[in-house]
Amino acid sequence: MDWGMKNRLSQLIQPDGRCLFLPIDHGYFQGPTTKLEEPGKTIEPILPYADAIMLTRGILRSCVDPAKTKPVILRVSGGTSMARKEELDHEGITTSVREAIRLNASAVSMSIFVGSEREHQTLLNLSNLVNECEEYGIPVMAVTAVGTELGKRDARYLALACRIAAELGARVVKTYYCEEGFEKVVRGCPVPIVIAGGPKVDSELEVFNWVYDALQKGAIGVNLGRNIWQHDYPVAMAKAIRAIIHENATPKEAQAIFDKIKSAKS
Repeated sequence: MDWGMKNRLSQLIQPDGRCLFLPIDHGYFQGPTTKLEEPGKTIEPILPYADAIMLTRGILRSCVDPAKTKPVILRVSGGTSMARKEELDHEGITTSVREAIRLNASAVSMSIFVGSEREHQTLLNLSNLVNECEEYGIPVMAVTAVGTELGKRDARYLALACRIAAELGARVVKTYYCEEGFEKVVRGCPVPIVIAGGPKVDSELEVFNWVYDALQKGAIGVNLGRNIWQHDYPVAMAKAIRAIIHENATPKEAQAIFDKIKSAKS
């Protein structure tokens, strides 16, 4: 691995080997998602607690202060929308590697749709992106088990999708957590795995439990959005989850951190 690749990965994955990524790229196919109507305002109080931010070039340029030094994971795939849910797997590459370099991205990300009708094209998209990014020392994070694949999130499927992403050259894989067999998913993937959050849930402790369990089973961190910035107390959530990731806090300890911050704010 050359110096540039190592340097960019070190900006994302912290010295303890773990990470908390904050994705706000949902609008690229969902439009103005609840509490993400004004992305700049949403992320301002919680950005200090993230290790990197994941977003599109449009939101980066229009909503993020360029004086901020937080590492950027640039979403470079798209071309679909919720208006045609049946075609969510019809993504292409929307942003060039030159643009990623111009925007000083530490990594780029794109979705693959294993098991979908257009699986072949999305896997070739990943391969072509890796080919180009490797020339410039830019890590690629593959995002798996998204869109029409959400009903398949068992260990066998996740292991398949993650391994394929790694085989094609992704340096990091983002996937979903599953309660049974997640350690097998991690074991079968030779590159680091970060877990996605999925839809917002009702209980903070539920989030803390699966974040903690995923880390115990080998994930290096999370790429967690809606369960932080859609929460009524996003700073409390960010601090509590960060404590699990970087301070080895238990779910109960994270809940105590959350409750203390929530009480102070109330």
